[in-house]
Amino acid sequence: MLVLAVHGSADPAAAATIGRLTSAVEAMSGVRAAVGHLDVQRPSLAEVVREHPRAVVVPLLLGDGYHRRVDVPAVLAGTGCVLTEGLGGEPEVALALHGRLREAERRRGPYARADAVVVAGAGSSRPGGNDGTADCAARLAALLAGEGGLRPVPVIGAYLTSAGPTVPGAVAALREAGYGRIAVAAHLLAPGRFARALAGAGAWTVSEPLADHPRIARLVLARYESARGTRVLRAARLAC
Repeated sequence: MLVLAVHGSADPAAAATIGRLTSAVEAMSGVRAAVGHLDVQRPSLAEVVREHPRAVVVPLLLGDGYHRRVDVPAVLAGTGCVLTEGLGGEPEVALALHGRLREAERRRGPYARADAVVVAGAGSSRPGGNDGTADCAARLAALLAGEGGLRPVPVIGAYLTSAGPTVPGAVAALREAGYGRIAVAAHLLAPGRFARALAGAGAWTVSEPLADHPRIARLVLARYESARGTRVLRAARLAC
């Protein structure tokens, strides 16, 4: 059994996005997947792991902050469940973000491209909690540089809370530096208040959250496989 540990949101679009991820995971692997929430929504993570002891729990978290290191382990204590690492710091996340960035650019025109990018993470005050966003920004910068172009595309990591620079501050700094088509790439998994806040950042375009991108489903399954020591991913592994 695979349990996805998610933060939870009052936004119905968040549940729909996580639902698409869960469906993709099950379709790719045949593994049963359930969702447990840390806040706001039901069922709670505690309820789900009581029903499914000894499950593999994959935290749908892009940072290594308080939820990953404190909240989730506390819920799982004594359940026999196996807790995997979160999703941050993986190449698949940067590739998914790159795909979402390209989708956002195409909404502005079939050949439109950003001339600067802000990678927007939720933000954490915990040591190491922002490493996932910083890593993703560096990987995205490398991907964009590898595509060539007339001029380099600067990529800046920024945060919505608890850390700096702020997303609006990063957008403003790039605009003052002469960049006009500034894209905000949402280093967020699901819709909610953080994703909504990006609309007010003053960017040229803003990308959609990542959870229902196929690469995220494959990363979740890779975490499951590693914990179980088995391979479950079918031919869908090759699909993008």
